[in-house]
Amino acid sequence: MKNRNLWFLPFIALISMAVFGQRSSSQAEFINLQIAQLKTTSLVFPYPIKSIDKGSSEVLIQKAKGVENILLVKAGKENFSQTNLTVVTTEGKLYGFVLNYDEQCPDMNFLADSASALNADIVFTLDNENQKKILQYAQLALIKKKKLNGMSHNRFNIGLRLTGIFIYQDVIYLRLLLGNKSKINFDIDQLRFFIRDQRKSTRTASQEIEISPILMTSELIKIPESSELSLVCALPKFTIGERKYLTIELLEKNGQRQLGLDIKDHQLMDLEILSAL
Repeated sequence: MKNRNLWFLPFIALISMAVFGQRSSSQAEFINLQIAQLKTTSLVFPYPIKSIDKGSSEVLIQKAKGVENILLVKAGKENFSQTNLTVVTTEGKLYGFVLNYDEQCPDMNFLADSASALNADIVFTLDNENQKKILQYAQLALIKKKKLNGMSHNRFNIGLRLTGIFIYQDVIYLRLLLGNKSKINFDIDQLRFFIRDQRKSTRTASQEIEISPILMTSELIKIPESSELSLVCALPKFTIGERKYLTIELLEKNGQRQLGLDIKDHQLMDLEILSAL
């Protein structure tokens, strides 16, 4: 009996080591960060941040102003108890961090990538489509050969042209060509999409419904002089009824140049269904 117990002990030890190794591996997936009260740590993610959860109110967090993929983190008080931070990005990845206090040598910058994520893709609800997949379909629409004719507006040597309409499931992809033949850069203020009535009456209020893009393939800052910019805008699926049309409006920042392109319902029917990737 004693010999049997002696033989069994190494087996138990091996199991314990395996379990401990699995726990250590799981804990190692969380990234250890040292943060300070008087210095800010910047976490840079490959895609926009969708949601954030911190384990303690003694940690201060906020998105960097004007961007969607940088999170700023700092200690709210000295020597806070170790806590955690989780971040979900629009590509469908979950990132986990263990936060420790270190005023002398904090981590100032951390560049996150898919390899540092905790999991496989997260499945969002239908109201929050996976932005990584939407980007893939938008890029597919960008290189499609099919082109539309007759849907353009030119003014002030600025051009706004709809070159393609595509759809996949519940997302419509509009491919646009923005041109600037003038000698002055066109600084973009807004690119808007909304549905409005075809006819306006002084006695009847005109109904206008704005559609916010889910994603754009280019960051709209400006159209340099004598240049063109091609991009795809992903919009949630919509339809327009009779006596209504879709307006695409391009506005200049600190300027008077603005363009509007009206698209009727029958023109929107000339769309192409994208194949599943």
